[in-house]
Amino acid sequence: MELRPYQLQAQNAILETWSSGIGKTLLVLPTGTGKTIVFSNVIAERVRQGDRVLVLAHREELLNQAADKLERSTGLKCALEKASSSCLDSWFNVVVGSVQTLQSQKRLDRFPRDYFDTIIVDEAHHAISASYRRVIDHFDRARLLGVTATADRGDKRNLGELFETIAYEYTLPAAIRDGYLCPIKALTLPLNIDLAGVKVSAGDFQAAALGSALDPYLEQIAELMREHCAGRKTVVFLPLIATSQKMCRILNERGISAAEVNGESDDRAEILARFHAGEFSVLCNSMLLTEGWDEPAVDCIVCLRPTKVRALYAQIVGRGTRLFQGKNDLLLLDFLWHTEKHDLCRPAHLICNNSDLSSRVAEILAEESQGNAIDLLDAEIEAESNAQQEREEALRKLLEEQRKRKRQLVDPLQYEMSIGNATAYEPDPMDLRQQAPPSAAQLALLEKAGIFPDEVTCAGQASKLLDTIAKRRAEGLTTPKQIRFLERVGFREVGCWRFDDARHMIDRIAANRWTVPFGINPQTYQPQGARG
Repeated sequence: MELRPYQLQAQNAILETWSSGIGKTLLVLPTGTGKTIVFSNVIAERVRQGDRVLVLAHREELLNQAADKLERSTGLKCALEKASSSCLDSWFNVVVGSVQTLQSQKRLDRFPRDYFDTIIVDEAHHAISASYRRVIDHFDRARLLGVTATADRGDKRNLGELFETIAYEYTLPAAIRDGYLCPIKALTLPLNIDLAGVKVSAGDFQAAALGSALDPYLEQIAELMREHCAGRKTVVFLPLIATSQKMCRILNERGISAAEVNGESDDRAEILARFHAGEFSVLCNSMLLTEGWDEPAVDCIVCLRPTKVRALYAQIVGRGTRLFQGKNDLLLLDFLWHTEKHDLCRPAHLICNNSDLSSRVAEILAEESQGNAIDLLDAEIEAESNAQQEREEALRKLLEEQRKRKRQLVDPLQYEMSIGNATAYEPDPMDLRQQAPPSAAQLALLEKAGIFPDEVTCAGQASKLLDTIAKRRAEGLTTPKQIRFLERVGFREVGCWRFDDARHMIDRIAANRWTVPFGINPQTYQPQGARG
């Protein structure tokens, strides 16, 4: 199977990372961009080098998907380490293993610590949980690759506890722009759902409390879905099985063909097959379909499981981002979740890592939606453009303020030339303390005295300038501010004037509406008290 450009880059980056001596690395690819294809080709390369490889996952669907993609893309077959099935004594070089099975110490004790040379962890945001760590730590000599759509976790634990680097990352916006995923359009609906009383546990909203909070709104949501989801293949994610079943019943009562599937459904495969065949247009589930299920025709996602976990939110939305013939975009219904808790994931978080930019995108979606779906990338471009305009305006104001400030202050070198003192500015090059950066106090004193401090590069320069200013003040000579003003209107050698003469001339200019009085030529004028 020919790899896409980013998939080939990812494969090469992973192999090069391992070759450089870094043993534990991550691959970050959005849902639907072929992460299984990439790590299958990485596995094939490692098998060619003689490795025995373990693919570790926590769900049967992920194990089956990995085995199927590996065989179809590389021709390699797998042994299975799960429940009563064991890979020991198998002649296959690749093993797909259930973490629930392998985490057992009794099971691990069957394996030498060097049994696997390479370990691939699918959905690697789970990898630092205790069950995964028991397996990974047992095979501690193996290279490790974690594969995930988002390199963050809901409980705020850092994947850096286990992985040393990110070998390669391909972002959702890049995948959409490159044409490998479909555009996402967000529709903000005017339904304010109150989550203020929902408790947070382990970094996210409690599912039971969410179900209770959501229940009063299900009828209204069904009406909005009938209006906006017609003609679309829709998946609804809900927090509880009971809530999912109730939502399915409400939809059917309103003439919307819907089915419900959950982890306890005996006919789960049949329901998914019927949804694939188009027997019903809406599929409700209690977070069952976030991983290991692909239905490319899905073109509408209704997330009724609000979450603070970006990885989970990306997995939910990722069920509808794959390309499919006749599919133009993915419609993402967004409700006005009202919560006292911060960091609730919204559509903007799918494309923005920067909190300021995501806030701007969220504002655009809320303000401009008005019943129309807004393309997320268009909203990002508009937000970035607005932010750029604001940055440029802020920079313009800053530069203007700096120019105005500089006009009011005298440059240190100009000050040295004005007072005719070549030693006022240069520090002793042999004194390391003088070569240190100027202190904040020194810079503040220089600016207060009228010296432009941005040109002062070391503590020695600042100290000499301050000493010179103090000495000239004691001698009754002109200050930097007087020098700056009088030289600006054309007077020369003002550094040799006395303080009182300079003040007298400035007063005369001020009284004359800030122009030099008639009869005075600034080019030749020297007060009687000027020092020669």
